[in-house]
Amino acid sequence: MANGPHLKQSRAALTLLALGVVYGDIGTSPLYAVKETFAPGHGIALNVENILGGVSAIFWALMIVVSLKYVVLVMRADNRGEGGIMALLALALASVKDRQQWHKPLLYVGVFGASLFYGDAVLTPAISVLSAVEGLEVGTSAFKPYVLPISLGLLVALFLLQRRGTALVGSLFGPICVAWFLALAAAGIWNIVKNPVVLQALNPNYALHFATGHGFASFVVLGSVLLAVTGAEALYADMGHFGKSAVRTAWFGLVAPALVLNYFGQGALLIADPKAIENPFYLAYPAWALYPMVALATAATVIASQAMISGAYSITQQAIQLGYLPRMNIMHTSAKTAGQIYIPAANWILLIAVFAAVIGFGSSSKLAAAYGVAVIGTMLSTSFLTFFVIRYGWGYPLVLCIFATGFFLSVDTAFFSAAMFKVLEGGWFPLAMGVLVFTVMTTWRRGRSILFDRLRRSTVPLESFLESLFRDEPHRVPGTAVFLTATPEVVPHALLHNLYHNKVLHERVVFLTVQGRDVPWVPFDERVTVEPLGHHCFRLTLHFGFMNRPDVTQALSELCPDHGLDFDLMQTSFFLSRERVIPVAGLTGGMALWREKLFAAMQRNSGSAVEYFNIPANRVIELGTQVEI
Repeated sequence: MANGPHLKQSRAALTLLALGVVYGDIGTSPLYAVKETFAPGHGIALNVENILGGVSAIFWALMIVVSLKYVVLVMRADNRGEGGIMALLALALASVKDRQQWHKPLLYVGVFGASLFYGDAVLTPAISVLSAVEGLEVGTSAFKPYVLPISLGLLVALFLLQRRGTALVGSLFGPICVAWFLALAAAGIWNIVKNPVVLQALNPNYALHFATGHGFASFVVLGSVLLAVTGAEALYADMGHFGKSAVRTAWFGLVAPALVLNYFGQGALLIADPKAIENPFYLAYPAWALYPMVALATAATVIASQAMISGAYSITQQAIQLGYLPRMNIMHTSAKTAGQIYIPAANWILLIAVFAAVIGFGSSSKLAAAYGVAVIGTMLSTSFLTFFVIRYGWGYPLVLCIFATGFFLSVDTAFFSAAMFKVLEGGWFPLAMGVLVFTVMTTWRRGRSILFDRLRRSTVPLESFLESLFRDEPHRVPGTAVFLTATPEVVPHALLHNLYHNKVLHERVVFLTVQGRDVPWVPFDERVTVEPLGHHCFRLTLHFGFMNRPDVTQALSELCPDHGLDFDLMQTSFFLSRERVIPVAGLTGGMALWREKLFAAMQRNSGSAVEYFNIPANRVIELGTQVEI
């Protein structure tokens, strides 16, 4: 597991799987990107030159943002094979560990980028499923009243199926997406052959003129062009599951050609019939293919939605492991694949937010205004963090780093600025979600730091305490006591309570700390550190990466014997301290009172350490203590 799961399968099999998971989001962008780029509300006339300009802008956005930025540059910045904004943040922080002045800015940029990802995870299912079902209206307006209920029904079914995992339907994802991309390419070729003048859009001058020749309208329309690159972050986020080679092969071998052909095909259709702007995606197909394409599009959008929901679970798991979110119940839905997880709390929060988005916005066109802000905000964060990785992590020359990332930052900034003009039209939604999640994540991390600081002040150093304790040794009883502690250098409160109330000490005492590292996987031979403290007392540290499952039972029974510690779990008692946080205004080093109350609420409702660390529940003794912050 330390080397990632993708080494066990052939490149062809991994490429097929990548098509279904990685490219579901960007692969469904043709459903709405062209329609929104040429929307009449932008005030840009639908003539041949402007259509060529819009198609050219989409083409070069794909080439620059996806092919050059993500596939060529960013995918090289892997954290031991893993990608995604949280993995990149960990890598960037490690790169500047000797430059503390950059630590906090990078932390805020990375966490806010991750926070916006949740907005993307909400809006992708909403806009994708809704835009697919809207194809029914093209056949007959009689379906219009049913578009919203059908979309909501599909989304409810999708979220209800999450607890069963994706293993049963995962094998279908790749083949369905292959059919989808072939259908995209076929429609594109069919329309291009009928109107080959659209191929002039390959000339970047058309894109340049489109982006600059219409004054303020050109700037605003960039916010719609960026819809063509939604899902690009998934290439980086999911590369750890399939490997860089498979992701790149899928992009250049099928996905990019199919997308380009389809966008050019829609452009050719609009040149021939500007009235097709009503729904250029579905009208690009012959009439007999409409309903089969609605069905295929619905399947593709469900797959795209599944990919983003799974991505939200993964980033939540990483955030928990890295200390940015409280513990949550994480269910592993596959015995074979570690990455297939289900987080009930995240699932139901996402469903409520998706429902609010679908009902509140009501159509894919209105959702499109909100969608761009979430997507480009995360991309902007990725570009910023990448600079520090290649400059300080890889040691590349400053001029090269500025040129490489500066170019992409300028492109991202232009897109982000354009998207911000749609804040009042719906862009406020992902921004509000991002601010909310950012507040939660930073409050939790800061609160934990304050809590640990308070605990250290109110306790005594462990080694000096043991030295004084064994001058007049308490009564020892058979068995092993394991005291879980997040501060291994001081005496756990649970030990003090046990000595005070029970007046005994077990014959063997282990002080256990579970430590998260800023790497995805920690190999089995590096997970256990044992430090003897004398008198049959030991300090035990278990190390897990942010993609590992923190399994204490497995580590104690299978890994610790190699380090001289054998555990009979039936003769082992686990002592846990449960801190009850009391918010107090005005204490030195604290937070604003409302943030302290938020942290206290999260602390009370955080998941059980017993379940999260997989500790035998019938061997646990939990002792509480109050801490003022």
